Amino acid sequence: MSKIEVTTLSNANGLVLEISNLGATIISLNVPDKNKQLVNVVVGLEAEDFNKEPYLSNYTYLGTSIGRYAGRISKGEFKIEGKSYPIYNENGVHLHGGKIGFDKKYWNVEHLDKGKNPFVTFSCESEHLEEGYPGNLNATVTYQLTEKNEVKVTYKATTDEATPVNLTNHAYFNLNGKDSILDHKLKLNSKQYLEVDSQLIPSGKLINSKNTRFDFNEESVIGRPDFIGFDDTFVLEEGFLKAVLTAPKTGIQMKVYTNQPASVIYTPVLLEGVPFKNGVSYSKFSAICFETQNFPDAPNNAHFPSSILHPNEIYSNESIFEFSIV
Repeated sequence: MSKIEVTTLSNANGLVLEISNLGATIISLNVPDKNKQLVNVVVGLEAEDFNKEPYLSNYTYLGTSIGRYAGRISKGEFKIEGKSYPIYNENGVHLHGGKIGFDKKYWNVEHLDKGKNPFVTFSCESEHLEEGYPGNLNATVTYQLTEKNEVKVTYKATTDEATPVNLTNHAYFNLNGKDSILDHKLKLNSKQYLEVDSQLIPSGKLINSKNTRFDFNEESVIGRPDFIGFDDTFVLEEGFLKAVLTAPKTGIQMKVYTNQPASVIYTPVLLEGVPFKNGVSYSKFSAICFETQNFPDAPNNAHFPSSILHPNEIYSNESIFEFSIV
């Protein structure tokens, strides 16, 4: 059995990022607040608690790397060039790469540089027909902490056969470091979202968000009267800046940049039943995820951006989470 190992990156401004090799997982990110007190803005556990109960029974992908395919794929299969590939599913729904996705793999540390703008690169391999996916896939993720207080997360992948690829990180952010995100302010560079059915499978329709509960084009407090929580795909507009999250209590602001066409935004109603890092407790709507990625179920929707990676191509998801005080 592989061993859990933790890599720590820090910059001159006091930011400290901890990543585990199990799932290439962000387990903590300490950011100085307006009073220069460190706040862990990512929901996490002690490293060893990710691989035992009660977390395994309350599995929520805390900070993990998701692959081969983030989000849901319908019908329990997809086709490439007319050939069907059955994939692991529950009631016809394939979620976050299957039963043993990238979140449950032990990734290898390929490169570690703790100098200025420190970074670490992890790698993992997914064999042909693992979870039903064709092709041998080689994936890497690089986490870099810059002097501009950016956390850069870059996923890359190559394959020897055409295969769907959609990688992302599943960090849960709370800029207060505890309790709730209902007091946070949110602004999104998004004018449409994906319509879904009762299983959260996209119908194929893109719906305009203006004047709906999905409309955060103007900065708004998350806990406004029409907020009931999100587990939804927001279609992102042009421009690298996609979202701004601000916590008035701590003064911490996070800007989200990505080269991806969408972000699943997830706000769990309650995170409980596991021993959170430093004994922190969370209340209703305890965190928000920005799962920057391609559209869920793109393999079964020809009009969605293609998720098929071919041999001699390089998949790349570049996302940045930039922190400042406002």
